[in-house]
Amino acid sequence: MLDSLTFLVEKLSIISHFKLVEFWSSGRQQREHKECETHGRVPTLRRGDLLEVPRTLFTHFGIYLGDNKVAHLIPDIMPVLTKDDALIKTTITNKRLILGCIYKSATVRMDTLEDFVYGSKIRVNHTDKSRKVQPFPNEGVAKRAEELIGSIPYSLLWNNCEHFVTYCRYGTATSQQTEMFCKCLKSIIRDQRSVNLTVLLGMISIICFGLAPSTALPTILIPFILWMAG
Repeated sequence: MLDSLTFLVEKLSIISHFKLVEFWSSGRQQREHKECETHGRVPTLRRGDLLEVPRTLFTHFGIYLGDNKVAHLIPDIMPVLTKDDALIKTTITNKRLILGCIYKSATVRMDTLEDFVYGSKIRVNHTDKSRKVQPFPNEGVAKRAEELIGSIPYSLLWNNCEHFVTYCRYGTATSQQTEMFCKCLKSIIRDQRSVNLTVLLGMISIICFGLAPSTALPTILIPFILWMAG
């Protein structure tokens, strides 16, 4: 049991520090690129620049279009509910965002730089040095982003805001955040302690809620699948 609890704390620590690891590993590149706070001096931006702003658990990405406008992909349920462009263009609330994730619906929208940054720090073209390909000319990047404005399918792993900007700037939709998440998930699945932990949690659920298909089947199937995958 102690081993399982240690495993749980270890993996929760990895997930909770996901952003810290990302920023630490790219710290040298960060210092070589423009970075500022929106309430301070705003960096000189060019149309077609790739912008990054840190959020609580992830980094949000967008393409600068000039005239203080940014194109970015964000989950949104509104396109599922209405075709009214005026309603879709209103500020996206947390409820709209969460429901958009659930229904796999998103929009590539154009917002002001201030709304996009939302008080966070901003990084410009930070991913250029980590890519093996040269970015497209800035004007071409901006035009690709403008062509995609509107409703679009959403997937946290396969079509998120980072996939959008990398497609616009480099021609290939990729996401380092997704790759890091999948790598972390793979390590959890392959760790034999995850089997012991799921068995322990399953037994606790049976004790608390009684023996029933809803408690017994997950207790058997989930550890078995993890054991086979490991």
